[in-house]
This record gives sequence, structure tokens and C-alpha cells, in this order.
Amino acid sequence: MDESQNLTPHEIKTIITRAGEGTKMVFTGDIQQIDQPYLDSQSNGLVYMIDKMKGQNLFTHVNLVKGERSQLSELASTLL
Repeated sequence: MDESQNLTPHEIKTIITRAGEGTKMVFTGDIQQIDQPYLDSQSNGLVYMIDKMKGQNLFTHVNLVKGERSQLSELASTLL
């Protein structure tokens, strides 16, 4: 699930609670790129899921410190 930072906590719950046995889910997102006007870096579904699921044996979280982006994308992120 790409762009998970734009999901609400309710939407994240809806997605995960539909998973069947043997399902693997990968949620990706950048909390610095939230496009939803009612979400922020603390209230979005991705952060909510990480906070609630940490420490569970079925859950792993990896935080990447640098992503590869085009020059245009990096410029827009900085200026806009």
C-alpha cells in the first residue's frame, strides 16, 4: 500500500482487518508528503499503525532515512 501517509487511522484498520491467513502487507509512505488537509505527521494512518503495532511479533517497521527522488520532485518538495 503506497502513499499510506494519506490514509486515516480508520482506513488503515479497514485494510488490515480484511487480511486473510498467510497475507503479507507492506505499507509505504513519507510523512513529509501528506496531501490530505485533515491529516498531519502525527494523525495519519501510517503513523497510527506503527504506534499501535510496534512490539507485536507479526509486525516489523523499517525507517529509511533517505529516498531517491528526481531533481524536480526534490525541488517541488523543498519549494512548495
